[in-house]
Amino acid sequence: MELIAGIVPDLSTILNIVTAAVGLGLVIFVHELGHFAVAKWCGVFVERFSIGFGPMLLCRKWGDTEYALSAIPFGGYVKMRGQDDIDPGQMTDEQVAADPRSYTSKTVPQRMAIISAGVIMNLITGWMFFCYAFNLGVEEIETQVGDVVVGMPAWTYGVRPGDTILKINGRKSREFSDIVRGVALSSGRLVIELKRPNDELYTIEMDPDKAGDRRRLGIDSISSLKIHDKALQSASPGTPADAAGFLPGDLITAINGTPVKGWLDVVPILNEKRAEALDLTISRPAPKEAPSATPTVVEIKLPPAPVRTLGLRLELGKITAIRNDSPASRAQIKAGDRLVKVDGNDVGLNLDPQRLPQFFYEHRDQPIPVVVQREVVGGEPETHELIVTADGTLPWSEPAFNAGSPMSIPGLGLAFQFLPTILSVDEGGPAAKAGIKPGAVLAGVKFLKRAGTKPDMLGLKDSIVPIDIKSKEGSWAYALWLLQMADSRDVAVTIKDDANAAPRDIPLTPIPDGDQFQPTLRGLDLSSQTRIRKANNLGDACEIGTRKTIDSITEVYLTIRSLVRGDMSYKNLHGPLGIAKFAYIMADQGPALFLLFLGAISMNLAVINFLPIPVLDGGHMVFLVYEGVTGKKPTERVIATATYIGLAMVLTLMVTVICLDLFVHRV
Repeated sequence: MELIAGIVPDLSTILNIVTAAVGLGLVIFVHELGHFAVAKWCGVFVERFSIGFGPMLLCRKWGDTEYALSAIPFGGYVKMRGQDDIDPGQMTDEQVAADPRSYTSKTVPQRMAIISAGVIMNLITGWMFFCYAFNLGVEEIETQVGDVVVGMPAWTYGVRPGDTILKINGRKSREFSDIVRGVALSSGRLVIELKRPNDELYTIEMDPDKAGDRRRLGIDSISSLKIHDKALQSASPGTPADAAGFLPGDLITAINGTPVKGWLDVVPILNEKRAEALDLTISRPAPKEAPSATPTVVEIKLPPAPVRTLGLRLELGKITAIRNDSPASRAQIKAGDRLVKVDGNDVGLNLDPQRLPQFFYEHRDQPIPVVVQREVVGGEPETHELIVTADGTLPWSEPAFNAGSPMSIPGLGLAFQFLPTILSVDEGGPAAKAGIKPGAVLAGVKFLKRAGTKPDMLGLKDSIVPIDIKSKEGSWAYALWLLQMADSRDVAVTIKDDANAAPRDIPLTPIPDGDQFQPTLRGLDLSSQTRIRKANNLGDACEIGTRKTIDSITEVYLTIRSLVRGDMSYKNLHGPLGIAKFAYIMADQGPALFLLFLGAISMNLAVINFLPIPVLDGGHMVFLVYEGVTGKKPTERVIATATYIGLAMVLTLMVTVICLDLFVHRV
């Protein structure tokens, strides 16, 4: 598995693998144990109890029953006389039913108890996993907003970094994953209750973005001031932070002598001092060899990070998004407009479109005349002269984090895209030296991983990260942001000299872009802000576990509904390989999170198994309900047809999720 590739095998790694395997095996075991125990209690002859499918690796017979460990570890089964999904005819065979120890000889309530026992066991053990996890204390990501994606609904409706999401459609958000799931599994418009950092409460109603594989707001969790203590590296390679000497587990306690307690304390300093080196005071945890030792205080100087450029600029496209109640909105600028002039300067000819965020920041709080071109349905475009006053929000403070994201002018609260035509190149810049001319078409940008470099923020496994500028998923704004993070990668642009020319890749070396600097932590990779949620006593743990159980069951049903309605893509599904990967990750995070993961898997197994699909427990329950109501069993033809349809559905689903694991999620 690629997750483990490159990690030196040690006792910790082996222990995590064993823990993950035992945990997943336990979830399967208790499900089958439920069927087995109730079947024995009802006097049914159980021929085999198997963990896994296919050829048996180990087999031992105790009493009447064979106990087996089979080769394919994606489930298990209890084989009872008179109940066999591979041979559904046994369920209507009168000779088999005449055997008092057969499954089919038992009463309908007894058979219902046998069929439902596996699901009930998963519900009970899942609840116990949750209770024990919260008794230990679960680390949860806080519901405070960090990054807000430009052009997405949260950005448009004025959600800002530092806001806390309290409720979505009346349902309390206790951790950040509640927000992600609550939006993804919702339907219709969302009513979101939030709190500003100054404790001001406000409510917004919005439609989430539906363009991706699930519904989303376009937000991320807020960062802590700590480098994750299990991080493979503390910073993206090649960045100023990479060479500064940070270590996993380091905690920032002061910047330039000013104490900082949270990310919101850091942001103003990063903005104000973005062109200067920062003196960071770090609390460094004790080494693993001496965990009881006192943390040490370390001083680290962090150089500034210049904005990097390729020395070319593209033609300005249309404004794609306007933030509500922003300077642009108050000036009556509309989505679909195109900026033609700013303060008397022709945009593109006299004013670089890429420097518009910097221009408006330098002229903040000043009324600036702008000219926009606005299309009219069935007529010629109209020209409007407007006055706009930018606020003091810094340029590069709203990066284009996602593929397809537009470029933001933070001080105006608007975002725009670029056209792929190269408008101009800087004299003496990388593009000009490579012979790129104005008028050429920029078809794409590639970020090429150098041999021997460490993984970076662009992906652990991706040797090439291509951005197709002309596609829906690509944008120049997104490529510019990746350029700031790709310090350790070589860059090549794909150019078409004219419409009929063949595309060609041209390598370019980025250079600093004048006096622009990034108001960021310069490549440092911080973990999300978390808190420990721990039960006060056993009763509190049971109450939290019960609430988590109900939430988990509800979420499984909502996921199925979202998949059926098309609100969520099937690509979000994970198969056994993906589950194994997450199990390893959770085992590495400690016992509380691993127990929480096992609880979620137990609930998923319970709900999925009780769906009314033949060969699943829910399908058998449908047959039993029919028999209980009508007083007669379904015919052999009905059972056989339904069983084979159910087998085809389950096998199709299994093949689909395994393919997703291999080729989409690339486990």
